Amino acid sequence: MPPTHPPPTELLHAYRHLLQHALRACRYAKPARFALRDRLRNAFRSSSSSSSSSSEVYNPDRIQRTLDFLASAAESKGLEYRVVKNLAHVWWEREKLGRMPMRADIHEFRRHAHDEFDRTIGRLNESMGLCIK
Repeated sequence: MPPTHPPPTELLHAYRHLLQHALRACRYAKPARFALRDRLRNAFRSSSSSSSSSSEVYNPDRIQRTLDFLASAAESKGLEYRVVKNLAHVWWEREKLGRMPMRADIHEFRRHAHDEFDRTIGRLNESMGLCIK
């Protein structure tokens, strides 16, 4: 049975809630808020255009757990806050590196520099039932 798509209003509400909670979690810090906003935009744009894989299917339970994670990151400067802050920092630096011209000798290194980081986020999503992308 193919995955059912949620109504557009439900997707819009999910996007707005995730953005609002992410901004609160990073405490509106300047580079972090732009990195989180851009990642969230790309995630919703790519999943709405081609949601064939099971990891990109809309799942309200995963979204609620992610909202709870971001809410606890916003409440105190504990582990969740540090995770969100570091994720935003790496995503910001990664985007900045992608805009820079590459020398031929470091091209292969740069292509695989964040593979382990991506696998770690995937394992975090699996173990906690989150939808951080």
